[in-house]
Amino acid sequence: MLDATEQRVLGSLLEKEITVPGSYPMTLNAVRLACNQSSSRDPVVDYDDEVVQATLRSLKDKELVVLTWQGAGSRVVKYAQTFAQRRGLGPDERALLTVLLLRGAQPAGALKTRTERLHAFADRAEVEQCLARLAGAEEPLVRELPRQPGQHDTRWIHLLGPVDAGDDRPVEAPTVDRDAVLADGTDARDAKVRATYATVAAAYADTLSDELDDLPFESWLLRRVVELAAPAPVIEVGSGPGHVTAFLAAAGADATGLDLTPEMVDEARRRHPGVTFEVGDLRRLLRPATHDGWGAVLAWYSLIHLAASELPDALGALVRPLRPGGWLVLALHAGAEVRPVREWFGHEVDVEVVLHDAGDVLALLDAAGLRDVEWYLRGPFAARGETTQRFYVLGRKP
Repeated sequence: MLDATEQRVLGSLLEKEITVPGSYPMTLNAVRLACNQSSSRDPVVDYDDEVVQATLRSLKDKELVVLTWQGAGSRVVKYAQTFAQRRGLGPDERALLTVLLLRGAQPAGALKTRTERLHAFADRAEVEQCLARLAGAEEPLVRELPRQPGQHDTRWIHLLGPVDAGDDRPVEAPTVDRDAVLADGTDARDAKVRATYATVAAAYADTLSDELDDLPFESWLLRRVVELAAPAPVIEVGSGPGHVTAFLAAAGADATGLDLTPEMVDEARRRHPGVTFEVGDLRRLLRPATHDGWGAVLAWYSLIHLAASELPDALGALVRPLRPGGWLVLALHAGAEVRPVREWFGHEVDVEVVLHDAGDVLALLDAAGLRDVEWYLRGPFAARGETTQRFYVLGRKP
């Protein structure tokens, strides 16, 4: 039976062994930072070295942690967990227990999203099957809590020690299935996206071509990206009618726009004849022909139709063609919702917009190896008809 501190330390070791294997086994300082990080943790804690060291010693006494000295003559003690091996956990079981240790009681839908970096479950049903297997073992490792009044889904807890079941906590919002947009497959979703943007291309461009004039923060951020990327070229993926790419070019960047929809590219070329625009898929982004990589890749509201399970691969595709020191820049709608859109810019359409969790996106950037990550979250501008929080994040490729 593990107390709360032991649970946090063990969960952190289990997580980092998978997400940052190059830094594993972990030093005392690395374990402390992993325990205290503000993303993907509930509750957030502030352990000092003394607490973490005592906890590691306790876990070692329980034969759940081992000490090692890596490298000839090394005097730095590093720590590794042995729990997963001792219990013979599969990658799926290990992923679920890790997230339960780090974030407390959770429904199956949330577990599917929050385990993406550790193990890719095909769907929610696969998560529930794994939980049932863990609950039905000779020595059960998880338990399903009774549904509380007003809750959309039942929640699960691990059985490795006392857990605050949170029965007196405020009722949590219904779990969002961000993979629902793939119900008919990736190709069908992509076809809907292309058809939607082809339909609204001209009206979209007419309405938003000068929007940056009323967005001082976004204009500042884009000019800063130009400065960070110089002198290497930059590319905006999902460039739509081209006004953001044109802004980058006017600010001094060697800027290219890339969009999945030919009609949008046609609008961009017509409205901004001095800027390069191409038809292409951000998931298959190549390096520029004349440089060793992009100085910056901007996905400016171009990930809003992707399912949560698609984000890791999509971000990887955007990071790979960056030059060393290049920047990935994202703009997203933040939240926990999948919004159907049936009318847009005066046209009938059929598409869904996915609001992603800001903490989950930051965790994915960390898993992708980006450094110097900074992020900004602003509320909606009611005067512009906005109804979502806007999330902006930058990360540098080492």
